[in-house]
Amino acid sequence: MTKKYKKILILRFSSIGDIAWTSTVVRCIKTQIEGCELHFAVKKQFRGLLEANPYIDKLHLLEGSMSPLIADLKQEKFDFVVDLHNNFRTSRIKWALGVPSSTYDKLRIKRFLYTNFQINFMPNVHVTDRYMDAVKPLGVVNDEQGMDHYIPEKDEVEMEWLPEEFRKGYVAYVIGGTKFTKILPFEQMVVLCDRINRPIVLVGGPDDAENGEKLEEFFRKRESNAPYEEGLTELGKKTVIFNACGKFNLNQSASLVKQAQYVFGHDTGLTHIAAAFKKTIYSIWGSTVPNNFHPYKTKFFVFENTKLKCRPCSKAGRNSCPKGHFKCMKELTFDFYLP
Repeated sequence: MTKKYKKILILRFSSIGDIAWTSTVVRCIKTQIEGCELHFAVKKQFRGLLEANPYIDKLHLLEGSMSPLIADLKQEKFDFVVDLHNNFRTSRIKWALGVPSSTYDKLRIKRFLYTNFQINFMPNVHVTDRYMDAVKPLGVVNDEQGMDHYIPEKDEVEMEWLPEEFRKGYVAYVIGGTKFTKILPFEQMVVLCDRINRPIVLVGGPDDAENGEKLEEFFRKRESNAPYEEGLTELGKKTVIFNACGKFNLNQSASLVKQAQYVFGHDTGLTHIAAAFKKTIYSIWGSTVPNNFHPYKTKFFVFENTKLKCRPCSKAGRNSCPKGHFKCMKELTFDFYLP
């Protein structure tokens, strides 16, 4: 019989998508272990992803040196540690606490072979389900309810905050990404937005604002276009852009995603958060691949160039295409229909 541990610590320091995937583990532990006190250690800049989660009793924040965090965690007298990050820092914490633990298997060798030689021994198992494997020693199983994301009331975006033409419904496009090879070139963004052909809210951080402004400008109606408006109407041209990049914080951006009719996005955190809201997601992949990281337990469609032998060339994206051609994004085609 599995020992009933009562005070449990989860370790996952970053990043947005990875922390979002842990939500299934958090809920399942808390609802399946009676009387459990559940703590979570995360980098301070990501606290907003977790602070409204009702299944977490206490957050512990990493800021700078590890020593203050370890001292804080020692005071708590945990019964068990669930390591969903599996790196040197989390190993140091487990050693310092000296209590039973379990660890997420990163499959480093298989991932190395896949991203460096395109030899695929990776199991066809979503990373969330691999996180769940780490809590099997606790007797916890997947409840198959998917992901959670809780938005603080203060960050819920009112539709009145948006321009009038977006208040009856819009498509959210998450235009950012952590690396160059995970983001569509601007010309391809234009093609995609034209193909969506509906009001579009661009979602992203300050680093995405420039592309957002360029897209907004490209699709802006002008007096000089007035003679052509009738012809554009006949062609059914309905794309209009609101650039929200850098104007909203992370949870407010999640609120925009939550209220969208559909979500388009690159392989990045907000796109993965959209799965928690059970949105229909149109997922765009360049140098990375969706095999283990596709939207979790929600309806989704994938855009990727499967004809290239050089994909995937990395596990988390690159700052440039190692081949120089960037065909994984430049030659993507967008074949879809929005009901």
